[in-house]
Amino acid sequence: MFDIGWSELMLIGIVALIVIGPKELPTVLRTVGRTVTKLRRMAGEFQGQFQEALREADLADMRKEISDVTETARSTLATSDMFDPLRSIREEIRSTVEGANPTPAAPAPEAPIALPDLPPPVELPDPMAAIRAEIRRSVEAAVPPAPVAPPAVAVEPAPESLPVAGETKSA
Repeated sequence: MFDIGWSELMLIGIVALIVIGPKELPTVLRTVGRTVTKLRRMAGEFQGQFQEALREADLADMRKEISDVTETARSTLATSDMFDPLRSIREEIRSTVEGANPTPAAPAPEAPIALPDLPPPVELPDPMAAIRAEIRRSVEAAVPPAPVAPPAVAVEPAPESLPVAGETKSA
């Protein structure tokens, strides 16, 4: 925009270093950077609003042109029967009705419509029956059968010569 080269930037930096001083230069550069950022942001917003206004103006011009073309087409079609099929159909119906007899004859009774003999309805198998059976089989295979009680075993009493837990021998 300003077409500043490296040599000009170096000259500006040296002058700023001398005039501002090395102690205050970082804060000044930070402030200048923030200001430039704000200016760029404002310029971008302005440019966006300008572009939007141009788009709206172009859109309004296009709408006006379309409405002009539509009005021209309507006026042309209104004067020409060749392009108005509804008008020609309306005229044909009107001429047919006017040329018809004022007392129309009674319509002939209609014969009843005979329906052809249809075969009996076919019973279709239930599509879900096979799925249910498969689920039942998989569940029965996955679940073990109920435990069966073991057969009753007769327990013989322990011989008296063996000590029983918790008892002491008394002599």
